[in-house]
Amino acid sequence: MIMCVLILPIVLFSSCLTSKVLDFSIVSTKNVDMSKASSYKVGNQSVTGQDMAHIIIFIPTKSMSINKAVDKAIENVPGCVALLDGVIYRKIKWIPNIYGKGAAIVEGTPLIDPNIVQYQTNGITTFCKIELDKQGEIKNVENITIGEYIALKNTITKDTKCRRNEQ
Repeated sequence: MIMCVLILPIVLFSSCLTSKVLDFSIVSTKNVDMSKASSYKVGNQSVTGQDMAHIIIFIPTKSMSINKAVDKAIENVPGCVALLDGVIYRKIKWIPNIYGKGAAIVEGTPLIDPNIVQYQTNGITTFCKIELDKQGEIKNVENITIGEYIALKNTITKDTKCRRNEQ
């Protein structure tokens, strides 16, 4: 009985608030090449991303970021460059002066670049060397180690600095 008396006020005064921030037609945190828009595909299922923060007493542990929520939703689908026809909202659960949890949540339909999917599924690792032809089309893709990447990067930046100094 004593436990019920202690828990009852907490349950009565706790709250959950959900508020819509924005309905959108298209949203992205990535650079989207709209000249290739005709080749993009629309995903079959809606995706969700969220950025969450805890609230202790009345102090949040971090700020909730809509950008991070959009990033997480986009990263859930290989080749996704943007989200279409969706909604952004904030949700807060709160027990006053004790604990709370807040989240920025994004839901939308993925817009997929098939070229990115093709290279993600062909086993390209984190580091690769891509050779382009004069028209900008991919001619060759070669996986490289982090050591090879650093050596190649240093060579390229060194050559660039030398050319600037010669001019």
